[in-house]
Amino acid sequence: METKYCVVAVTGGASGLGEATVCDLVEHGAKVSILDFDDKKGEKLAAALGDGVIFCKTDVTVENSVLEALDKTMDAFGAIHVAVNCAGVGTPMKVLGKNGPMPIDSFNKVVQVNLVGTMNVIRLAAGNMARNTPNKDGEKGVVINVASAAAFEGQIGQAAYSASKGGIVSMTLPIAREFAEYGIRVMTVAPGLFHTPMLASLPENVQEALAKTVPFPKRLGHPSEFAMLVRHIIENSMLNGETIRLDGAIRMQPR
Repeated sequence: METKYCVVAVTGGASGLGEATVCDLVEHGAKVSILDFDDKKGEKLAAALGDGVIFCKTDVTVENSVLEALDKTMDAFGAIHVAVNCAGVGTPMKVLGKNGPMPIDSFNKVVQVNLVGTMNVIRLAAGNMARNTPNKDGEKGVVINVASAAAFEGQIGQAAYSASKGGIVSMTLPIAREFAEYGIRVMTVAPGLFHTPMLASLPENVQEALAKTVPFPKRLGHPSEFAMLVRHIIENSMLNGETIRLDGAIRMQPR
């Protein structure tokens, strides 16, 4: 699909990788809907980027919230061609911590936001995409999910996070096979260590130590590099049913 003709819904689009994706897509001509729970950041970003961007306060775990956001997007731009699932949480917690076993509610929250929230957006956005007019390849839409290197080598304290991201990786191919009938591609990106607000909050020496663990290039990833890959996935119709590691060849150590 050509980015400049696309309407893209980006969850978690008010900050981090999502924000970089929004900015890159707008720069290349797309119309974008920011789906995020942070209305202050989301509204500010949408206002800064102009008429081709709207903000929809969204809780990805709640069906009606996602439906309202997608309906608002349809009303504003007339279609949805791409959904990018960047919304996620990554609170670290050990299964057996100093205060005893992990509260199951804490585990459930991470899985609900990262995995169930992603599925919630996939299933509802795909319903809109299936009604699009196909291009010359018969393509109607693209779904791009965000996993993590932790889906493959989760560290101590990442049981919930790794489970949620591993679920995203595992469901990519079966959904791509199912959606092939509708001309909708499904891809997942598994980033490594990126310079996001979460990492930026760490002390400078900690950031430098983390950067040195990346084989090459020996630095944290730039959010703009993630956004470039998202745009390439949109434009390259042969990319389907796969998870791409975007991590500088890092393989996470136990801790």
